[in-house]
Amino acid sequence: MIHYQGGSLTHNEVYFAKVRVPLKPSISSIGISSVGYDRFIHPIVRRTPRFVRSVERNVSLKISAFSEEQEALVVKSWKVMKKDAADLGLKMFLRIFEIAPTAQKLFSFLKDSDVPLEKNPKLKPHAMSVFVMTCESAVNLHRAGKATVRESSVRDLGATHFKYGVVAEHFEVTKFALLETIKEAVPDMWCPEMKMAWGEAYDQLVAAIKEEMKAPEPQNS
Repeated sequence: MIHYQGGSLTHNEVYFAKVRVPLKPSISSIGISSVGYDRFIHPIVRRTPRFVRSVERNVSLKISAFSEEQEALVVKSWKVMKKDAADLGLKMFLRIFEIAPTAQKLFSFLKDSDVPLEKNPKLKPHAMSVFVMTCESAVNLHRAGKATVRESSVRDLGATHFKYGVVAEHFEVTKFALLETIKEAVPDMWCPEMKMAWGEAYDQLVAAIKEEMKAPEPQNS
């Protein structure tokens, strides 16, 4: 039992972003090392001051409708970033690994590689595909009325994330890295409303993926 001010949690829960987020019991099986624990941050992440402040401000995971105004902010910034998607995707992933180094274990092409991350030939294409997918999902969110992805399906994404042992904290680290990357890419446009728009779009994509994070149904022979 883990105790915190105002209550206590079992080992199968973590008090994260001021809500209880259930964790999969197999967390140790993917090589996650303990880097510290407090009432907000799970042991998979380094408790950098900026990340801690970001999580502390994330007081709710409530999903709300994505407005036309939010869509406009997302579209406007994506038009500027699109041409640099490869570099921005890599920057986002390097930031993820800086905060949560053990997340590298989720990627087979990084496990036994001696090549520096920024020079790994497989990381940049993968990072670009994830960044573009996330941004395009945000751009299309208001029009589609739900989180959608191209060249795949949310169900496929959920199955993949389940297979490789992705946990709630990985999504939160990625959100922080995404918002920081966008902020640096469009500093003249960045504002609280834009941050909220991108954060909301990301939350809706993650919520859809989590809905599909389950073991595949057995096929009838």
